[in-house]
Amino acid sequence: MCSSSWKTMAVALLLIELWFTIESSLAHPDKIVKLPGQPPRLSFQQFSGYVTVDYKKHTALFYYFVEAETDPASKPLVLWLNGGPGCSSLGVGAFSENGPFRPNGEFLVKNDYSWNREANMLYLETPIGVGFSYSTNTSSYEAVDDEITARDNLVFLQNWYNKFPNYRHRDLYITGESYAGHYIPQLAKLMVEFNKKQNLFNLKGIALGNPVLEFATDFNSRAEYFWSHGLISDSTYNMFTSVCNYSRYVSEYYRDSVSPSCSKVMSQVSRETSKFVDKYDVTLDVCISSVLSQSMAINPQQVSERVDVAEPRDAYNLHCWFTNQIRDTSLGLQRRSRFCYTIDGKPLPGKPTGKGVRT
Repeated sequence: MCSSSWKTMAVALLLIELWFTIESSLAHPDKIVKLPGQPPRLSFQQFSGYVTVDYKKHTALFYYFVEAETDPASKPLVLWLNGGPGCSSLGVGAFSENGPFRPNGEFLVKNDYSWNREANMLYLETPIGVGFSYSTNTSSYEAVDDEITARDNLVFLQNWYNKFPNYRHRDLYITGESYAGHYIPQLAKLMVEFNKKQNLFNLKGIALGNPVLEFATDFNSRAEYFWSHGLISDSTYNMFTSVCNYSRYVSEYYRDSVSPSCSKVMSQVSRETSKFVDKYDVTLDVCISSVLSQSMAINPQQVSERVDVAEPRDAYNLHCWFTNQIRDTSLGLQRRSRFCYTIDGKPLPGKPTGKGVRT
């Protein structure tokens, strides 16, 4: 009797050991074992790869997923989208802003202010053509707009949940900056509509950082802000509102046809505000972002004279590290990255998210 019990226990222990062996050999196919140059002894898991959103057009979006540093099972899922439009959530968001690492030449250093200290962070390269996201049908790149982007992002999340089913019912927040002020509300609206048929997305809220909602209103408000905070004179303010406003200048700039009148006004504004004033919070010390792609859209007249007193080597380090990744398989890349390119956008429609979503 005793011998039979020991045999049963031995078989059970053998099966348990066999299960753990099989489980370890069947690691998630998108799991990143180690990024080149990353710090040792990390407390969180990383994943990256492609999710197909259109099988007919062979369209796939690239993602980088970082679980929370502690107790990821109890933390929410946060989707991060960068703006531009057309800027990389990997190169900008994950490795220059709120991700776990910052490039330092060929190495990565820990970012003490990473959002994955409190959440599971999912960085999505969207729309196609941004970063490492791609389509083998080249005509797809010409048809990208806000509506298509929102649909692709919805399909991405549906299929991403198939890769990570344990996150399917997790609290979800969609966050981002700049032109993501278009992407996020429109995606949230599609989620709310989808949930009426099938309750898949546990969407709890959205967060927009310095969002672009409508170009003329957003850009032209800069004149009032600069003037009311004493950054420009009365005469310059009058020129800024009557001769050439900011939305007109940005439009001319991207058409590569800046008029003499706009050039004169913007030069005057640039001289009076100077590059040593943080135009987003004049009470703070200047800390100009070194991510050239997004800052061109925000303040293009100072591209030639941009400085970064906080991290002067950020842009070089980012380029250096990502260049090495093209030769490395850690991220599972299938194309070269495009950190930023221009996409035509539309004004944001009214009431984009529907009811029940915190903004």
